[in-house]
Amino acid sequence: MDGRWVEVEFDCLPLRSVGRLDIPVDASPRFAEFVLRVKQAIERHGTHNTYYLHAAHCTYHLTNDPELGRLRLDFEGTVLTDAADREVRSMDLQVTLKEETCDWLTEPIVRWFSETVSRAVGVEFNRYIAAGDLTRAEERLKQLQAQTEQSGGFLGMYL
Repeated sequence: MDGRWVEVEFDCLPLRSVGRLDIPVDASPRFAEFVLRVKQAIERHGTHNTYYLHAAHCTYHLTNDPELGRLRLDFEGTVLTDAADREVRSMDLQVTLKEETCDWLTEPIVRWFSETVSRAVGVEFNRYIAAGDLTRAEERLKQLQAQTEQSGGFLGMYL
């Protein structure tokens, strides 16, 4: 371990990039369920400044022994950012305990760590925004707005 007490990993799907929500006929059941969860997130939160985190987990290390005191919680859900897309405003995450090496773990502790995942994800998502291609994203947004204005407000389907 490289000195990090909490490890947060996720794949991020900007919901404004989702063009289609129909499930392909040959889709696996797992992919079909994923598409349905994304569709529900869009229905609940919209697509503007909204991101869907998936294939995600948060690992806490409670001791300096990698084989003792480790909690891994999987999560999936929506992160909403402020109007400038620079900071997390709120989250709607589903969290489940996936693995643990804590023989002293109790249900209240699991609930507390499940709630703590949102705070850890918020910190990491803000870092993700700061370290990512925010400038390029802003340029793409300006370009998209210019294209929209040039085309009279219509960009075509599945954009």
